[in-house]
Amino acid sequence: MDRIGAQFERWGVEMARQAAGQLTVPWEAALAAFLAAVEGQGVDWWLVGSGALAVRGVVITPHDLDLATDARGAVRLGELLHDHLVEPVLPSSDWIADWFGRAFLHARVEWVGDVHDDVDAMGVSDFGPTARARSEIVHWRGHQIRVPPVDLQLAVTRARGLRGREAQIEAWLARQG
Repeated sequence: MDRIGAQFERWGVEMARQAAGQLTVPWEAALAAFLAAVEGQGVDWWLVGSGALAVRGVVITPHDLDLATDARGAVRLGELLHDHLVEPVLPSSDWIADWFGRAFLHARVEWVGDVHDDVDAMGVSDFGPTARARSEIVHWRGHQIRVPPVDLQLAVTRARGLRGREAQIEAWLARQG
């Protein structure tokens, strides 16, 4: 906990300034650092949220990177990213998933482990079991990254009322033909 506290102290101001829009979020550097840390480690993970749209080429700048994994993966990510943790990987209760962790690698990288099966019953999601079952592979800088299907991401975007993001997704879809 002391190490994590020191890491939060080290990066907390930068994280807050990124979250407030005062600094550009270097999501590409964060994703590249994450991929370098986990490559070949056997962690079953997938990219969700705005990062999944950005790696497809949708014109969007993520404020962080969101990942989904299983319980084993959540714990393993905490081990692999221990020098970058700003919040410990902990079990959670009465939430959408059984695990949560947060690291800072140029930008916030957050993950959930063992997303509950009933998440999809709560409404459309791009991280629940339906999205996972329908996940697709996107090629980004020589890496294969698993992401939710874009139709689910568009539905989530509409449900959240994110009109600018919706327009960017629709423009991307139009370019795809």
